[in-house]
Amino acid sequence: MQEALLKVQGLSVSYGAVRALDGLSLAVSRGEVVCLIGANGAGKTTCLRALSGLVQPSRGQIEFDGQDLARLSAHRRPGLGLVHCPEGRGVVPDMTVLENLELGAWVRSDKAGVAKDLERVRALFPRLADRGRQKAGTLSGGEQQMLALGRALMAAPKLLMLDEPSLGLAPQVVEDIFSTVTGINRQGVTVLLVEQNAHQALAISQRAYVLEGGQLLLHGPSARVAADARVRQAYLGVDA
Repeated sequence: MQEALLKVQGLSVSYGAVRALDGLSLAVSRGEVVCLIGANGAGKTTCLRALSGLVQPSRGQIEFDGQDLARLSAHRRPGLGLVHCPEGRGVVPDMTVLENLELGAWVRSDKAGVAKDLERVRALFPRLADRGRQKAGTLSGGEQQMLALGRALMAAPKLLMLDEPSLGLAPQVVEDIFSTVTGINRQGVTVLLVEQNAHQALAISQRAYVLEGGQLLLHGPSARVAADARVRQAYLGVDA
């Protein structure tokens, strides 16, 4: 495995008496697509929220690009290149498509770089380029997911954390979204993907982690994880 961009050791998160994550350790190397799969309530979204600083771990260490994030607040983490694209898209409905994209670049001061990345996003998502002045709330679900992805890219991520990008989308749109994620990775962005669609997640990732009840069940190369009898039965709908 190449140099780790993200290192997580012994991460635990509790909501009151409920432990959502229990001693999770994982790593993501530069240039990888790594997926995190598991049933609802397994702790996948909590993991991403802890990495982005939206929830406070009860214990554990998070190191990103050589920096300990223990005392770094959530609003400062995107400036390091750790960018979270949350479940549910979260576009600002009363703002235009262009305004939403510009909002993604709030951590940046390099105007030339922002302008270049805006053109990059428009090239990735031609439908967004055609709807720059349209209110985000009037877009279809697939277009809103494209906008959420585009807005995240405007922050110039080193590591893009995607939470359920295919949720609630039509099959053809899902194919387009995963193709775009692969394209983003080929352009040099490392990706940590949380996804219920285990088939697609395992198909586009190099490595996978499987969570169960807040704990790590297994991990390894995606092809090996996909061949595991437990994964085939529980997440791929295939008899062992």
